[in-house]
Amino acid sequence: MTAPALEIESLSRRFGETAAVWNVSLSIERGTLVCLAGHSGCGKSSLLRLVAGVDVPDAGIIRIDGEEVAGARRFVEPERRRVGFVFQDYALFPHLTVQENVRFGLRGMTKNEGNRRVGDMLDRVGLGGHADRYPHELSGGEQQRVALARALAPSPRLILMDEPFSNLDRALREGVRSDTLSLIRELGITAIIVSHDPEEALSLGDRVVLMRAGEIVQTGTAYDLYDRPNGTYAASFFAACNNLPGLVRNGTIETAIGVLPLRDRLPDGDRVAVLVRPSAIEVVPACEGERQACEVMARQMRGETEALWISVPGLEAPLEIRSTRRLPAGVRHVAIQMVPEQAMIFRA
Repeated sequence: MTAPALEIESLSRRFGETAAVWNVSLSIERGTLVCLAGHSGCGKSSLLRLVAGVDVPDAGIIRIDGEEVAGARRFVEPERRRVGFVFQDYALFPHLTVQENVRFGLRGMTKNEGNRRVGDMLDRVGLGGHADRYPHELSGGEQQRVALARALAPSPRLILMDEPFSNLDRALREGVRSDTLSLIRELGITAIIVSHDPEEALSLGDRVVLMRAGEIVQTGTAYDLYDRPNGTYAASFFAACNNLPGLVRNGTIETAIGVLPLRDRLPDGDRVAVLVRPSAIEVVPACEGERQACEVMARQMRGETEALWISVPGLEAPLEIRSTRRLPAGVRHVAIQMVPEQAMIFRA
């Protein structure tokens, strides 16, 4: 059988008392595009540096295409791993031209072979006419593409990208991201892209790996992690959630905004956390004296949607609700109802 592109077994790295990476195991098949997601400081970049070989693990094993590159008795230097790395700030050499930057990582080629390879990569990233320019003469998006061309030029077995789109303006980011992913897929290279942006993480790859405090929390497709999170952290990372206390009673779960059917066997009296996304609560105008009426504390126009903050009896914090159906102007009291099948229930 063909070995996975990357295998990580029980990998750990500490800095003093802090476990930057702790007992991480992960297997990535060839040609797969993986997004490594999580809040800043969760260990994403540390894991990338260990795979690239610019840092040494305290424990565990790393294999690339079946070859052990880090372990108790073996450590392969970064330049011998055939791993491309695109840094967050692109790390271009300011005194070198675009073509010289791309050529920098090429070894074992004649001058003519190197020139052809550099020209091909610059054409692929749409910078064929920029070969003689310097990094300071390029836009942020163009610098990112030079960094990508440099990482891809040596035909790496694996490419690692650390927050490659975070320095780009929002208007530019989507186009550069789409072009980058298309090129990586066209070349069939296995890629790991780090992102702390939830929306970007869901749209980037074939698989999403969510980290927290140096550990992997959940891995799967974007749909797995968004629709079927395995805990409150995963649920809250990918979208804002209202966290409601719930009480198990007579085969149901009672909350301040309604009763839910009990999906799993839990004993009466158990307390659970019910997470409900803002889009999973429906709102209709209500009269002030009407039973179950709730007060609108604030509202905010957000283009296609309107955000509402609703004070609900029994809840300390206002509910956040987002809807494409706007309330009439001046409405101060509403009736609310959650969509039961979209509620996420976890043991408290």
